[in-house]
Amino acid sequence: MTKFRDKLQLLLVDIITINIAWLTYYLIRIESKWIAYVVEPELWVPMIVIYCYWLILFTFVGLYRPWYAKSRFDEFALLFKTIIVGIVILFFLIFIDDTSNNSPAISRLLILLYWGIMLLFVGGGRLAIRSVQRRLLRAGIGLRRSLIIGWSQKAKNMYDMIEQHPALGYTIVGFVRTDKRKQIMSYKNIRIVGVLQNLPVLIKKFRIQEIIVALESTEHEKLLEVIRYSDEQHVGIKIMPDMYDIISGQARTNQIYGFPLIEIMPEIMPPWEQSLKRLIDIGFSSCVLVIGFPVWLIIALIIKIDSRGSVLYKQARVGKDGKEFIIYKFRSMRGDAEKYGPQWAGKKDPRVTTFGWFLRKAHLDEIPQFINVFQGDMSLVGPRPERSFFVEKLSKEIPLYPRRLKVRPGITGWAQVKHKYDESLEDVKIKLQYDLFYIENMSLRMDIKIILNTIYVMLMGRGHA
Repeated sequence: MTKFRDKLQLLLVDIITINIAWLTYYLIRIESKWIAYVVEPELWVPMIVIYCYWLILFTFVGLYRPWYAKSRFDEFALLFKTIIVGIVILFFLIFIDDTSNNSPAISRLLILLYWGIMLLFVGGGRLAIRSVQRRLLRAGIGLRRSLIIGWSQKAKNMYDMIEQHPALGYTIVGFVRTDKRKQIMSYKNIRIVGVLQNLPVLIKKFRIQEIIVALESTEHEKLLEVIRYSDEQHVGIKIMPDMYDIISGQARTNQIYGFPLIEIMPEIMPPWEQSLKRLIDIGFSSCVLVIGFPVWLIIALIIKIDSRGSVLYKQARVGKDGKEFIIYKFRSMRGDAEKYGPQWAGKKDPRVTTFGWFLRKAHLDEIPQFINVFQGDMSLVGPRPERSFFVEKLSKEIPLYPRRLKVRPGITGWAQVKHKYDESLEDVKIKLQYDLFYIENMSLRMDIKIILNTIYVMLMGRGHA
């Protein structure tokens, strides 16, 4: 079952159940004669508006996320809370409308009836589709192609558990050894398909969607290799729970049938926070670009007078999921600054122009990046985007470096307010620790903290020139 198909099924079920709920409410309201009206209320236009309202709200809280082997009760609980919030918002909208039109208060009480109808139909629809999906998984339809990393009793026990509970959603393609021996061995007709060093090739060859790590306690250091080999393959990684102590906050536990599997590097921010983060990015970047436009023109003029070359500096950077984009900055260096190839910008860099020194000190050279934020290539807060030359180099030298590419890069970040410019590989390693800390603890609260720290640094003139 693909993520797209799962989401499409949910959308179709919700279209039916949300509109049936509205139709039922409408008929009860009209036929009950509880509310006097001169002109009969419309049916179709409000129905479309109400459906769009719930669609946006459900998307915002994450009710259309991919589903695999998750508790139906947990999903119903989230649906229950979302409908309550949605009904409260509708209640106050109706209250404002009733007050302006002097309508009887009974209309506001009917919203409670609508809440019950919504919960009955939409909740029932969700439970029904999840039950059907679970039965399909038990019948072997829609299972995710998976590999088990390890060749030990623990790995075989993991296979037995998955075989016993097909509703977990996995079909095991094979085992992967952690040593370099290539004996063709099998367990219950599931054979060893390769070794850990060839994991990227195996993922592509067998169209793997999920990796399940079942290593012995003596092989814990191999987990970092699994993460490194899987980073660019867009597969899920889950591990046995006894390895939790070595992955430090990069995990979330999913449990079904009483058996926990730890998910490595899940989406830490809830969907509603991700949506709000993007709305803040769009709103803030729009305000900075529009309101400050006269100031940006003056800065552009001074750059042109101060040194020869273009006003804007454009460069290809690596963004989320390894996709390249063009980053914009006010030029703070001479036009020939990189005639000898890519270099790290050091403290008191001689390539920086006179006005460029001020721009860097005040962080004003970053202003054009709000264009990147508005376009969606960047965010206000996140790890700084780097050039592909350095990404490739650092990924080879620092195994966890590609983890930075799992989130949208930012104008500022935890590493920027806690550390200086990169002047050496050691600086990069230190900043990587800050970046990973941010990724593991992403939240709107932390974003606000970083933005306030950045503003403080700018006002105090503590930027790096």
